[in-house]
Amino acid sequence: MHQFKELIIWQKSRLFCSEIYLSTSNFPSEEKFGLTNQLRRASVSIPSNIAEGSSRNSNKEFSRFLEIAIGSAYEIETQILIATDLNFITIEESDKLCLQLIEIVKMISKFRSSLKIQNV
Repeated sequence: MHQFKELIIWQKSRLFCSEIYLSTSNFPSEEKFGLTNQLRRASVSIPSNIAEGSSRNSNKEFSRFLEIAIGSAYEIETQILIATDLNFITIEESDKLCLQLIEIVKMISKFRSSLKIQNV
């Protein structure tokens, strides 16, 4: 088992989640249950899956949770682009968030590939 709070991927994804909350606080109020909620839930999913996966008894299980976290990251990227298309966030804000997200995905992918997974 891994101590999730010590994992840089968890720390960065937790901070990224706060960035998403800040960015979506300026979305139109009619988006509260739409894109705002979707972005927030998906951003919470990344550090949550890292934390939950770290508690599993095998690296294979942990790897699966990391895969889910990466899926949430791609979901967020799509939603950020849609929010940009709708002028809810600026292109600059979108670029900044997407760059942070790409860094997180790369780190998770690298960490995931470093796990020794035994096939049974």
